[in-house]
Amino acid sequence: MKRPFILGMLDGRAGIFLAVVLGVAVLVPILNLAVPPTSPFHVPDHQLPLWGKYLCYALLALSIDLIWGYAGILSLGHGAFFALGGYVMGMYLMRQIGTRGVYAHPVLPDFMVFLNWPELPVYWYGFNWFAYALLMIFLVPGALAFVFGWFAFRSRVTGVYFSIISQAMVFALMLAFFRNNFGFGGNNGLTDFKDILGFNVQAPTTRAVLFASSALALAVGFLICQWLVKSKFGKVLISIRDAESRARFLGYRVENYKLLAFVISACLAAVAGALYVPQVGIINPSEFAPANSIEYVIWVAVGGRGTLVGAALGGVVVNFAKTHFTTGALAPYWLFALGGLFIFVTLFMPKGIVGTLSDFFAWARHPKRESSNGAEPVGQRQAAE
Repeated sequence: MKRPFILGMLDGRAGIFLAVVLGVAVLVPILNLAVPPTSPFHVPDHQLPLWGKYLCYALLALSIDLIWGYAGILSLGHGAFFALGGYVMGMYLMRQIGTRGVYAHPVLPDFMVFLNWPELPVYWYGFNWFAYALLMIFLVPGALAFVFGWFAFRSRVTGVYFSIISQAMVFALMLAFFRNNFGFGGNNGLTDFKDILGFNVQAPTTRAVLFASSALALAVGFLICQWLVKSKFGKVLISIRDAESRARFLGYRVENYKLLAFVISACLAAVAGALYVPQVGIINPSEFAPANSIEYVIWVAVGGRGTLVGAALGGVVVNFAKTHFTTGALAPYWLFALGGLFIFVTLFMPKGIVGTLSDFFAWARHPKRESSNGAEPVGQRQAAE
């Protein structure tokens, strides 16, 4: 009897991953709000936004794995979509401040009053409504990804050339957002947020809801990616990754498949950025830095490219290490440690954490079969599934 498609998607590690994420979404807020601080099971208030940030990074890594691990599109500019989603949410949060700002202007944000802006720019209209901001979170990064991807894929720009122009795109956006006359706060960015949907953004309950929302967004994003890669669409993406010219010869419109995957990936990254901003309390042009986009790719490589679960795990593990590595005397050496980690993974764990563990457990179950000549590595089979 054929199982329902949703059960087929959640076999093995996918089901475990989803169960863990949903469990965290429920359990951690309860341990923060309902368990007294004297209890060893209490989750401190400062840990909620920190781990909420990790979950946002996991969703961002997941979006990159969708295009890099399954379509072979290495984007070194995905930080642009993450930052744009963050700026859209930041614009909504700034409009909620109202007269509670430093200059108490009922319409203009503080930085516009300081720079003597006469009126609110047109592109800021509508951001006092959450529904409009929610629409823009998908529309703005999605439109940029569509335009950029349409020109790139129609021109058959692939490989390292695509990586270079994607990095040029994010660098150009960083320079634009640093300008004070661009209307987004210049190098200071957007900060000093007060409310979200009428609730104090610093309140423990609000932070708990934002954490749970980040976990749920990661779960939904994972299901979307899992559904895509398990469907016929995902099989075509894998064929494009492995032999693009052959897929084109067989009659597939390769550019359309790559474009759709790129736009979906951009929207997922934007959602991650939108949830990231109210938890960290600021968004500025440094989020567009090309070095950030390179770091995002390293997360995916460390966790396991083409596994989805590994990408999300890499986003959490690397940033957890970064938090503890950069709090002491070793802070100036973090980039060296990150580079060393990437080199180690490339040389000794080319399939990342999840891919390497999958191969090990498969070998442990069937050592003779997996070591026989001509046997296909389990990690490759799972990446192609």
